[in-house]
Amino acid sequence: AASQVTVRDALNQALDEELERDERVFLLGEEVAQYDGAYKISRGLWKKYGDKRVIDTPISEMGFAGIAVGAAMAGLRPVCEFMTFNFSMQAIDQVINSAAKTCYMSAGSIAVPIVFRGPNGASAGVAAQHSQCFAAWYGHCPGLKVVSPWSSEDAKGLLKAAIRDDNPVVMLESELLYGVPFEMSEQAQSKEFVIPIGKAKIERQGTHVTLVAHSRPVGHCVEAAAVLSKEGVECEVINLRTIRPMDIETVEASVVKTNHLVTVEGGWPQFGVGAEICARIMEGPAFNYLDAPAVRVTGADVPMPYAKILEDNSIPQVKDIVFAVKKALNM
Repeated sequence: AASQVTVRDALNQALDEELERDERVFLLGEEVAQYDGAYKISRGLWKKYGDKRVIDTPISEMGFAGIAVGAAMAGLRPVCEFMTFNFSMQAIDQVINSAAKTCYMSAGSIAVPIVFRGPNGASAGVAAQHSQCFAAWYGHCPGLKVVSPWSSEDAKGLLKAAIRDDNPVVMLESELLYGVPFEMSEQAQSKEFVIPIGKAKIERQGTHVTLVAHSRPVGHCVEAAAVLSKEGVECEVINLRTIRPMDIETVEASVVKTNHLVTVEGGWPQFGVGAEICARIMEGPAFNYLDAPAVRVTGADVPMPYAKILEDNSIPQVKDIVFAVKKALNM
């Protein structure tokens, strides 16, 4: 039967199942083993699988990301956890130059089956250096696949797909979602449940406006849709799930139906995920169906402030989405 499962437990389930299924899979990163993970994502896995499969590393991202990429080239399937994606900048050369480009540069003869995962984007009260969203950074790079789950089902299905994929996959999680429970179907709890990378999901059907989001803001969109429904506005909410390759077809089909588009993301506005969606819609067949300009809702164009009231106002809230929808619909 369906049951409530937190995102944390869904990720733990996925790692456990994939470690069990394929002995080439291993997890490495800071605090992943003896401490059970900085966010308890890997709880119990070191005890169950031992030192060879779940490996604590020194605080040296460039070092352990490099070890992981080399291991992938040599035929293993590493899951490399960054304590947050802000720290992946220490290893971005390994992620982009060593992992993302190698398949192409070796004319397809060297695969790099690796997953880089960890929390991305805003948390709570950790200021500018620990609050940045990297969806646009990694989504920019050919050779990578980039996924960004919202629900527990997303988290489990996408992590399993990422581990089984023969390409490098960046999995951008949200620390603020780890403890959130979601309904998980019986199917999603089976060991063979995977979500195809590159396919968005319509979380709510609607006819008046299309809302497109990824990660935590999907939840805000669902909330905003409930508020707007009381005012007679029916929003279609699309959970992107994957940033690269982006499922623009699902967005286009929705825009053809609703004639209005609002994008929502936690990251910065310039060259962001919403900017890309707007450009792709403008270039494609759905553009002529728009009855109004698309509207972007994004994080504020500032380094994240530390003060709580400023932080709250730097991240898209439900009221911002409601306002954007009313602007798009000229209400």
